[in-house]
Order: sequence, then C-alpha cells, then structure tokens
Amino acid sequence: MGGRACIRGMRITVALLVNLVANGMTADDITREYPDLESEDIRQALAYASALANDEIHLFTSPAA
Repeated sequence: MGGRACIRGMRITVALLVNLVANGMTADDITREYPDLESEDIRQALAYASALANDEIHLFTSPAA
C-alpha cells in the first residue's frame, strides 16, 4: 500500500477509514461495507490519526554542539 498505515495487515488504510468517518459514515455503516473490519479497528484508526495530528515539529535554530 505504498507505505501507508493499514489496518491489521489488511489492504484497508487508516486514511480510507478516516475519510469514511469524515464523510458521515458510522462504524456500523463501515463494518457493513467492509465485513472484515471490527469497530475496534475504526476506533484504533481514529486514535492513530489523532496522534499524528497532535505531533509537534520543533525546528533547531542552531546546530547541536
């Protein structure tokens, strides 16, 4: 999958699940469309995306001594 984060080794990406939720699908809707998924997979995908969104980047202003 080109290095993208996937769910439990499936060919379903975190980005796909986040996009489905963002577009109004519920966990029940998603698990009906993707029966190999569990509601915990969706929760974990959202938690992962949240962690990425909270990452902070700290730029160095001078080289380390």
